Amino acid sequence: MAMLDLPESLLHSLSSVLTQLQHVLPAPKQATDFSAIAFKWQQQQLVAIQQPKPMYLDDLIGIELQKAKIIQNTLQFLHGLPANDVLLTGSRGTGKSSIVRALLTEYAAQGLRLIEIERDDLSELPQIQQLIATRPEKFIVYCDDLAFNAEDENYRSLKSVLDGSLQSGASNFIIYATSNRRHLLPEFMHENMPLRKVDVPQYTELHPQEAIEEKISLSDRFGLWLSFYPMDQQLYLQIVEHYIVQANLPYNDTVRSASLQWSQARGQRSGRAAYQFSKHWIGSESLAQYTNQSESAK
Repeated sequence: MAMLDLPESLLHSLSSVLTQLQHVLPAPKQATDFSAIAFKWQQQQLVAIQQPKPMYLDDLIGIELQKAKIIQNTLQFLHGLPANDVLLTGSRGTGKSSIVRALLTEYAAQGLRLIEIERDDLSELPQIQQLIATRPEKFIVYCDDLAFNAEDENYRSLKSVLDGSLQSGASNFIIYATSNRRHLLPEFMHENMPLRKVDVPQYTELHPQEAIEEKISLSDRFGLWLSFYPMDQQLYLQIVEHYIVQANLPYNDTVRSASLQWSQARGQRSGRAAYQFSKHWIGSESLAQYTNQSESAK
């Protein structure tokens, strides 16, 4: 039977509709490329990150105690020994996320793998567990900047996976999370004040202490807590010097003064600010050398 000749305008409309559907519908699931060492959980599948940015433990200065504890825990995990889920909390830019990524660089050859997951996708943790259940590698499932608002229910999925369900405790799966706040759920002043009979709203929690325990219990599910603190000027300058010398550039009073101005403009002294200044200084010095060489060659 001969195909019907459709008007060109109709064909154009159908093509436009199909194009829009391609943007709306999720991409078809593909087999996970487990030859990669890092992954991102996106649209309910593990997307391989072929060349993750390398971070090095030796570059993380001033957090030796935290490094020692998380390295020991990670080595226990790699050797199939009991190990804890880890919560890294504290000031921004102090190395919480860098230390997790540096673990991957250090131990990828020993079978360590890293899976990044967004807070809003935590309800899908059981799917990740199922995908990697038979893999020989050891997977750190990593959630950066973890925190929940009062209405967010995703924390219940995380609690269940940490140690509240019969399926938790997989031998090749561990959770490392970073947060700027020690307690991952907000607590309110009224929760710590005695209730009075006068003007008590109809739907006020009758057992407020139980509600508080519910919020605190999430952090308690992490067996290892590591705290990171703001750094002083001396440590900040020490980190700057480390990166400048590593790039075979001189560290002098000019660099020191410029780095302090940089931290003042950023409003913080942190490892992140020191690293960002170092990139700026090394880049600008290298560009100046390149420009001078080009002009000399003319």
